[in-house]
Amino acid sequence: MSYFVFLVSLCRDNICDIQRNLQFSNLGGLEVGPRPASEHLEASRVLHSHDESFRSVNGELRELPPVDLSNLPLILKTILEGGITDQMRVAELITQDRDFFPKLLDIFRMCEDLENLDDLHMIFKLVRGIILLNSPSIFDKIFSDEFILDIIGALEYDPEVAKVQKHRIFLKDHVVFKEAIPIKNISVVSRIHQTYRIGYLKDVILPRILDDATLASLNTIIHTNNAAVISLLKDDACFIQDLFSRMRSPNISMESKRELVLFLHEFCTLSKSLPLVQQLRLFRDLSGEGVFEIVSDVLQSQDRKIVSAGTDIVILFLNQDPNLLRSYIVQQEGNSLLGLLVKGMVTDFGEQMHCQFLEILRILMDSFTMSGAHRDVIIEIFYERHLDYLVDVIASSCPSRSATRTSPNSAVVGGNTEGHRIKPEILLNVCELLCFCVVHHPYRIKCNFLMNNAIEKILTMTRRSEKFLVVAAVRFMRTIISRNDEHLIRHVVKFNLLKPIIDAFVENGDRYNMLQSGVLELLEHIRKENLKPLVIYVTESFSDQLMKFEHFGSIQAFKLKYQQYLESADMKLSASVPDMRKKAEGRGLEKEEEDYFNERYSVFCFVIDCLFCLQYSFAECAINDGAIFCS
Repeated sequence: MSYFVFLVSLCRDNICDIQRNLQFSNLGGLEVGPRPASEHLEASRVLHSHDESFRSVNGELRELPPVDLSNLPLILKTILEGGITDQMRVAELITQDRDFFPKLLDIFRMCEDLENLDDLHMIFKLVRGIILLNSPSIFDKIFSDEFILDIIGALEYDPEVAKVQKHRIFLKDHVVFKEAIPIKNISVVSRIHQTYRIGYLKDVILPRILDDATLASLNTIIHTNNAAVISLLKDDACFIQDLFSRMRSPNISMESKRELVLFLHEFCTLSKSLPLVQQLRLFRDLSGEGVFEIVSDVLQSQDRKIVSAGTDIVILFLNQDPNLLRSYIVQQEGNSLLGLLVKGMVTDFGEQMHCQFLEILRILMDSFTMSGAHRDVIIEIFYERHLDYLVDVIASSCPSRSATRTSPNSAVVGGNTEGHRIKPEILLNVCELLCFCVVHHPYRIKCNFLMNNAIEKILTMTRRSEKFLVVAAVRFMRTIISRNDEHLIRHVVKFNLLKPIIDAFVENGDRYNMLQSGVLELLEHIRKENLKPLVIYVTESFSDQLMKFEHFGSIQAFKLKYQQYLESADMKLSASVPDMRKKAEGRGLEKEEEDYFNERYSVFCFVIDCLFCLQYSFAECAINDGAIFCS
């Protein structure tokens, strides 16, 4: 439970200590100590007679007993034993009685001064019962600045807890109101305090007591307060301008800057409490004030906490309106923010952080949500300036053919074992991003792969000792082949790019794991999609290696498909030989000339395709299930 951590140091560790130290008695009774049966009967008779005096002829509750120490048992009985109608009437009467809570809390303070535990336990049950009435009007009273601390004090005396809890001491001495930036609106400050105390009551004091309905009501109050605070702050133009001017100040200390970044992070997070239209307006205002410039600066920090806050802010903006960030990147000179996001993806900021960078880049380059102008520029920037860097990170983090497999966690940039190590999880995310690019930008990435031999570099992951990286390499090749692109398939065959996949499969042996399943599924896809060049290439290049795996149905079916191709080719050849001879004699064309023109035509097609890639307008096309449909 937290609220505006930039303003209030919540001391979560202390909260956890309090929760751990709550020791509950095994007795579970509501009364303290045994009482004679005759005393119970007499007390019950007296309470019943007094209770009747406060009801009308038809049994409706007319008024509550006067609030004094002797009437507390009767008030408690009225609250706990009444039906739904009585409880609604009790809530109404308590709300109408202006003196109810002042008198009740005066009694509490008196009993506390006298250390009268029996009556303090009674008051605890009474306050708990009042909270469980789940009345919004009662909540307005007890959560006010006037009563809240005494209400929390009354809840310290739980008869089922052996030791009195010191909640008020914790709230007064350990929760420090710390303003990262001055808030002049008293209403905002009051709501901040109130929301924290409600959350503390909900999460620490009464978590085992609250029913679902009351818990939902308290959460609604917190949500409403969040929205009110954010709404008041966002409408204060001076406040927003002061915030950003302080963050841009060259004289700001690192500690102050850290607090302001955390303030901005929490401010953006709590803005989700606003209606959607107001959220969008706020994010546009923050974008206009220069929030992305602040984020760019934050991402260069060595403080992991504020870097995490920066990435969270970016994700919040992308989930709200991705085009705000895309517009900034398009207009930004040098495009440093996109570069920082790419660099952040391969930097070890701790667990989950590299996943955040992956998610940001995915959303940023999602071809299905980008407008034409943004799509062209952002994708062009990424492929021209950053794709090769990511591919090189993989290549430099994997051993050469002559080297042995790397041990876990030994990936290094530049192949230097003394250099900066890259975690295997980061390499996995880079590979995932490249698979994403293959699916979303097939033409653009194909040109890069064909001209820069990037596929071979990425497949060096098959030499890693971590099996999940080898599986990732197989998945990458599966994504490439699934495009059914003639030039990519020809490239795979020409440069023998399935060799590292087959080598890893053979080395894995008969171990049933994700690697084995992934390679078998890849071969099955090639067979089912009738990718003839790949079927012939795999069978003729790796038949000896795959021979010992023929007990797998996929391998048998693959071999059968190859034999069918051979039989079909033989039949066509025998049927077409006379015709081919006649045509050859008629044209006077030598075999060497045919081969020459076939080769020239293949090169011509490749060049035309690459030129088409470079001039391809993403604004004029939509990608759907791997196919390109020009609009």
